[in-house]
Amino acid sequence: MSKSTHINIPEQPAEEIGSLVGKRGRSSFLAETAWKGVRTIRMLNTLEEASGAWKDKDHPDLKGSAAEYVEKIREEDERRFERITER
Repeated sequence: MSKSTHINIPEQPAEEIGSLVGKRGRSSFLAETAWKGVRTIRMLNTLEEASGAWKDKDHPDLKGSAAEYVEKIREEDERRFERITER
């Protein structure tokens, strides 16, 4: 379902959009771009609301850098794989 709406945009971007997608593709381009903007704003709002929700004391295993944590997990996986394949 779609809703028709009238918007005004500056001449230069309108011409650029038309040259990229053609006259018949402008509505689809603008709708897709609007959805991307909506999703971006929602994501940023969610990140802002969640800021500070993660406490180091609740996740001591993640203290330090993410790279250190990933390396630790990989080492554990390698040791586990070696134990399994030795059987």
